[in-house]
Amino acid sequence: MSDVVPPEVRPKPAVPAKPPNVGAPSPSSPFPPQGLGFGGGGVSAPPPSAIPVPIGSHPSSHVGSHIVGHVAGHAGGHAPAHSAGHGHGGSHSSGGGSTLLGYIGIDTIIEQMRKKTMKTGFDFNIMVVGHSGLGKSTLVNTLFKSQVSRKTAGWTRDEKIPKTVEIKSVSHVIEEGGVKMKLTVVDTPGFGDQINNDNCWEPISKYINEQFEKFLKEEVNITRKKRIPDTRVHCCLYFIPPTGHCLRQLDTEFMRRLSHSVNIIPVIAKADTMTMEERQEFKQRVRKELEANGIEFYPQKEFDDDMEDKSDNDKIREAMPFAVVGSDKEHQVNGKRVLGRKTPWGIIEVENPNHCEFAQLRDFLIRSHLQDLKEVTHNIHYETYRAKRLNENGGLHPISSNDTQESNL
Repeated sequence: MSDVVPPEVRPKPAVPAKPPNVGAPSPSSPFPPQGLGFGGGGVSAPPPSAIPVPIGSHPSSHVGSHIVGHVAGHAGGHAPAHSAGHGHGGSHSSGGGSTLLGYIGIDTIIEQMRKKTMKTGFDFNIMVVGHSGLGKSTLVNTLFKSQVSRKTAGWTRDEKIPKTVEIKSVSHVIEEGGVKMKLTVVDTPGFGDQINNDNCWEPISKYINEQFEKFLKEEVNITRKKRIPDTRVHCCLYFIPPTGHCLRQLDTEFMRRLSHSVNIIPVIAKADTMTMEERQEFKQRVRKELEANGIEFYPQKEFDDDMEDKSDNDKIREAMPFAVVGSDKEHQVNGKRVLGRKTPWGIIEVENPNHCEFAQLRDFLIRSHLQDLKEVTHNIHYETYRAKRLNENGGLHPISSNDTQESNL
């Protein structure tokens, strides 16, 4: 019977249970004890504080993060919070409690996104709905301070009111501060101009759904484009006539049918035809009628992300519908050139909050909620349409690019 030779047993490196300062050198040695270095033993690595760093530069983010992860693995997560270094950009992780010992550069992601957006630009598609003569084209030109509407002048004698609702769009690339935006203005001439306006909203609803369908077909293609063209309507400005009484049945029916397909923002057109008291009473009456008919306009209450958004959006909802005045003509007022409408009794300044609420509409539409309009369109309205289409057909089959060519109305 041969003797059994027991396997060689190597002593485990001694690791202190709760070191007073993980990663700090002991008084007798400039290096950490064995078992806390790189490689699980063998050659130990000096702590970050012992690595020479050129003056004026940040410590290496790779070294710092590697050391933290290695120490946490051996120490079992018992390292005290104060044991980490206090390097530039240090922050505590909510999960493992590790601390960055040096600058990594996570904060540059915002600058990276900004540079990419400035190169590619972005799209914004706005639809204007209302009967003729309410100043839809003028207001859009005033909003973007350029001639972007389909029609920049009034009706001429040779032009006739369309017998049916037409959908006409015009696109422009506007640039400000190095940021490019492809703006598409969708006009609806003929809406509400007939004696019989039954179902006059159907061409508009059809156009909105066609843009959803076009985007959906591009998504299900086997070979998709790097950037799918976005022609979906992100916002619909609905112009309410300044009657001072109540909403027409056409107004409530249109907004009720399309409020679940597009972001509707109601505005009171040509607000300079009413006094301040008449304007406030009319706005309150419109809000009550919209609530009574179950019409949800943008921003919807259920889409508020947090209390801060809810507080800001509540103020906007209380101010809607915005009573606006549009003008693309400048006049001299107190030595300054301002946009306004000249009347025998004075000049109505478009951007003066004491005269109308155009400035509030512009700030809300462009400066604070433009990106949110696009996100709600994609995440809510488009996803609702997409889920409905996929449930109806059991899924869309991949199609060729020739099948996606659809003409816009």
